[in-house]
Amino acid sequence: MASKPHVGVIGAGLSGLRCADILVQNGARVTILEARDRVGGRVHQDELGGHLVDLGPNWIHGTGENPILTIAHATETVVHDPEGHNILISRDGQLVSEEVASKISEFMWTTVGEAFEYSNAHGDIIPPERSLYDYFQEKLEQTQFSQTEKQMCLDSCRLWGAYVGDPIERQSLKFFRLEECVDGSEYCLILYQCDESANIFIDNYFVASTYKRILAHVAKSAQTHVDIQLNRPVVRIEAPPRDSSDPGQHQVTLSTAAGEQYTFDEVVVTCPLGWLKRNTDAFIPPLPDRLLQAINSISYGRLEKAYVTFPRAFWHDTTNDNTNGSSQATKSPVFAQFLEPSYTDYPHGIEWNQECLSLASLPDKTAQPTLLFYTYGPCSTYIVSKIANLDPSSPEYKNTLIDFLKPFYARLPGYNPTSPDCVPSEILATRWQTDPYAGNGSYCNFQVGLTQADKDIEALRSCVGVGEGRGLWFAGEHTAPFVALGTTTGAYWSGERAAMQVCQKLGLGSAGANGVRDDSLPSAGRK
Repeated sequence: MASKPHVGVIGAGLSGLRCADILVQNGARVTILEARDRVGGRVHQDELGGHLVDLGPNWIHGTGENPILTIAHATETVVHDPEGHNILISRDGQLVSEEVASKISEFMWTTVGEAFEYSNAHGDIIPPERSLYDYFQEKLEQTQFSQTEKQMCLDSCRLWGAYVGDPIERQSLKFFRLEECVDGSEYCLILYQCDESANIFIDNYFVASTYKRILAHVAKSAQTHVDIQLNRPVVRIEAPPRDSSDPGQHQVTLSTAAGEQYTFDEVVVTCPLGWLKRNTDAFIPPLPDRLLQAINSISYGRLEKAYVTFPRAFWHDTTNDNTNGSSQATKSPVFAQFLEPSYTDYPHGIEWNQECLSLASLPDKTAQPTLLFYTYGPCSTYIVSKIANLDPSSPEYKNTLIDFLKPFYARLPGYNPTSPDCVPSEILATRWQTDPYAGNGSYCNFQVGLTQADKDIEALRSCVGVGEGRGLWFAGEHTAPFVALGTTTGAYWSGERAAMQVCQKLGLGSAGANGVRDDSLPSAGRK
């Protein structure tokens, strides 16, 4: 081509930023249209009690050659494996003994590992309606647990919903293998879609100092070399079939909510899956049926977070005065699970079990007297509906969240209702389900009823009927390699893959010869 091809990227999240970086390195001119007034997409921070907290992803899933972990090390981002003492609170609000809690935890994690193996080995014949919950129930019936222990096991297993963003009664067992990256198990044998096969052994790290430096690193090249247009929500994507008589024409036209129009040789759409579900009519002409089927079939999770900060981490005392007046020595909890509670009111028919992580357990410079609660599914939807229209600085917002969280944190060791240390000083909850640019949810998952979820993901990756023919490509965590679906690593890799597809089509740089040029990472981080 006589001049640099002009590529448009919709979205300045990790996927779009990485895609733009690779495109520029290989000789393209790139413009990013971003709906928000900032870059990062769902990777975003806010301040709480003098500390930054992540409103989006908190974790890095996977070690080895994981590029996000490599960037974390290069930017001196503090990551932490939050292992330690975990506690279990029973349905009646009592602390479960360590012996029983360990027994339940061992059953859950062992069964999750077995479920991955079973899904990998028998996915072709597992009925589409069979759920992860069904598998837990069947395995539990093979144990010698008491009825009380079995009930606690099921309650604890239900908290796996916080990993996938929805209740496990809706989690497909047939395609549970596609969630394997989340677990951190040792059962991953994954076909990576760039002609590589690898055994992937995954650990999970909490990003203790937040994703701020990681995002800055990923964004640096794009912010230097790319035309990033903020506050430009795209509402129309016109990608007619290519005119073979004029291969140099601009093929794709993007229109924004303000009526602006941009034309490009190729366009990469990195909008979240939830946005695609709600905006399929933005594509002119309509997307091919195979892509529409994939977009509509893959599910979208409802994971939300609530941070509650106290003057002091009262649950980290070595000796705790409990509400019943007794005093006992306890270990400082890292994770706390609250099984389906009988000690608080909640809407009928909604799972109300909760899980929280103590940020006081993080390394010294990042530790804070804060509890991070993970909510999911109908419970998170209910809470978001209560705060959706409230000002986060208002007393009503704070009181609404305290009413929800207090029955749980009041069950932690060391809680004393008369102590000012046990009164929240600040509180903040996410509202991704009301965010149209996030797709009104969190990230992709795979629910019962699906018959070809793996092929749906592959269809989106290969951009069936729109890539070569219409100059339209898809990226984002929902198009990632199976080992990284729904993660920041997956978003990053998907941006690389989409950039490679475009470069190969246009014959640009080393990526035009099936390679990725990247001078921004230490050699250990390159794939």
